[in-house]
Amino acid sequence: MREILPALAGWHAAGIPFGLATVVAVSRSAPRGPGAAMAVGPDDEVVGSVSGGCVEGAVFELAQEVVASGEPQLQTFGYSDEDAFAVGLTCGGEITLLVRPVTAASDPAFGAVAASVAAGEPVTVATVVDGPAPRGATLAVWPDRAAGTLGTDGLDVAVTADARGELALGASVLRHYGPRGERREDAVTVFLQSFAPPPRMLVFGAIDYAAAVARIGDFLGYRVTVCDARPVFATPKRFPAAVEVVVDWPHRYLSGTDTDDRTVICVLTHDPKFDVPLLEEALRRPAAYIGAMGSRRTHDERRARLAEAGLTEAELARLRSPLGLDLGARTPEEVAVSVAAEIVALRWGGSGTPLTMTSGAIHAPAAR
Repeated sequence: MREILPALAGWHAAGIPFGLATVVAVSRSAPRGPGAAMAVGPDDEVVGSVSGGCVEGAVFELAQEVVASGEPQLQTFGYSDEDAFAVGLTCGGEITLLVRPVTAASDPAFGAVAASVAAGEPVTVATVVDGPAPRGATLAVWPDRAAGTLGTDGLDVAVTADARGELALGASVLRHYGPRGERREDAVTVFLQSFAPPPRMLVFGAIDYAAAVARIGDFLGYRVTVCDARPVFATPKRFPAAVEVVVDWPHRYLSGTDTDDRTVICVLTHDPKFDVPLLEEALRRPAAYIGAMGSRRTHDERRARLAEAGLTEAELARLRSPLGLDLGARTPEEVAVSVAAEIVALRWGGSGTPLTMTSGAIHAPAAR
């Protein structure tokens, strides 16, 4: 959804109605997760995807229908292989889609939501999926305000509280309520889609490997910053336009930078005068991933220096060094793929084992 919002915001601002299909629930090995979206706009233009191609043709027609009728639809697609022309998923999973018309009148806060997402301001959009409430009604919830309604004041109050809780987690989930927001009832189903600011990737050491890691970090949706104390290397022209470049001592920059449980820290300097004070700071603060480049010998020496600096075994155990998965990588671009693979595996609990050597579901249920 985040990727297609600029196009949708343009249609909305121009007063052009469009059909928006959003994945609100999945089961088994579904190709896309909750929040994946596809829209059909003017001149039958299509943006986004909900299944990677399996059911997009049927969704295209549904989107046209809801724009013409003004009535949202809830549709579930499951596995089908009996008929080569049947609409269904080939992966054996199941997805449930809410397909709704979006107009300036039906969703006046849509533009504000898109602007917030573009600016990195957190916002959650609550949408009625099913039950005795207006299907497709939306309520946009920011940390300090809300816009729209789901039909009753009680439902709005309950959903607003839950939306702010999910926003803190960056989660998109289905919730159930009574018609007036009663807890422990399941008459009304509401989809909460959270747009938390992009996670940070902090890359230290403005070398060729850093440029490749920064590019793949930007591709993966991180807000990337490259920091190096050497101004001759830390020049913006060496990095993608979306990447922030900072000239500062790495440990000093990190000490003044907020991190959280989604932050990725990549230390590529492999120089003790930079690495040790930087990792001493990094390993004592929240982060999803802390990796450092270097040989086995460099790792052993660095670890010994960090232990001498007072880091505990539990803190040292957080360090991924040498960083990356064993792909046999040689070039900066190959090393960046190796690092990105380790980050993704750690994020989702993957083993890094070739799928041909595993069994069972390919996509494990996401941890909450």
